[in-house]
Amino acid sequence: MRWDREEYISLLTYGGSERPMFTELFGLLQGLERQWREQGASDREISLEAFDFDYVRTVWCGGECGLLGGYTPETLEETAEYVISRDEYGRRSKLIKGVASLALPLEYPVRDMQSWLEIKPKFIFDENNPDARIDWEQVELAKKEQSKGVLVYAAIPGGFDLPRELMGDELACICYYENPELMDDIVRTITHTAVSVLSRISEKLTIDNLTVHEDMAGKNGPLAGPKQVYEFIAPYYRSVWDMLRSRGTRLFSQDSDGNIEAVIPAFVESGLNVTYPCEPAAGMDIVALRKQYGNKLAFKGGIDKHVLRGSKAGILKELEYKLQPAMREGNVFGLDHRITNNTPLVNYRYYVKTAREILGLKPADPKNGSWERMAF
Repeated sequence: MRWDREEYISLLTYGGSERPMFTELFGLLQGLERQWREQGASDREISLEAFDFDYVRTVWCGGECGLLGGYTPETLEETAEYVISRDEYGRRSKLIKGVASLALPLEYPVRDMQSWLEIKPKFIFDENNPDARIDWEQVELAKKEQSKGVLVYAAIPGGFDLPRELMGDELACICYYENPELMDDIVRTITHTAVSVLSRISEKLTIDNLTVHEDMAGKNGPLAGPKQVYEFIAPYYRSVWDMLRSRGTRLFSQDSDGNIEAVIPAFVESGLNVTYPCEPAAGMDIVALRKQYGNKLAFKGGIDKHVLRGSKAGILKELEYKLQPAMREGNVFGLDHRITNNTPLVNYRYYVKTAREILGLKPADPKNGSWERMAF
């Protein structure tokens, strides 16, 4: 079922909703399509349209806040097993075919202040050419789509995610301690650019959802702690969020895998009010987090994707816990990332059917259903 932007915003801001929202956030992992087809999946099941998931249509606001004028991606080497390419950051990256959906960087452009200064112009807002980062035709399109119930979003670079893209995990983490001036300059640069771009757009268009990609954690916790968030990332978030919120923006969502519990308080104080995908395998429990944060924080995902490879009894137990009535508001229910390989199709069908029954939703209509990726 397609949701209207106002319905979606109301659900995630605890403003009331006529029904729960049940969806798939990311889709199938590489390799699962082949497995499911061998198990008799239809084309509409592969596309997830047969499962009749809830979704809200989105439209980009038209503002580019990150890298601008980067390198033209090109393939450098390709074999039957992998592809080595050069990406927009100028990095050589390697993608393993049929397994990974993201390429792994083999090198990084930033090692110190000098190398950052070489690439920094690609992140600066040019006051002499303010429209370089704004597609005003897209802004007008977004206004029209918004009037039809489509959610308008703006994306900003991650306060941790961008430095790790530029330096790699290890050097980015060390940078906080050994070269804080470099980290500060990177974050100050993207702060100025994001505020400059989005302040101009939000004069013409109400942005519904500010979104940021961080991916800053693993099973053992985040790679940057509360101190680093408060010192480097929070001022960036607040600068953008406070400006947009004053102009009608209601949602500020963050995508970070792993266990981010240690830094959630810092991010909530920074304006964040939606987090996803909330991975149980990393220790994220949306029921416990709801009790802790109440209506200060909404969640997307949170259902253990690994359970689907087990028994139906295990699936039922997970659903009865996560979909309990107290969790129906402030949640977009779905798996905590892509549907993993070796998930039996029969188990996935059971998962969808059972979840809909628990939530009181009508059975999926395999002919009239539709789906759009909800990772924003």
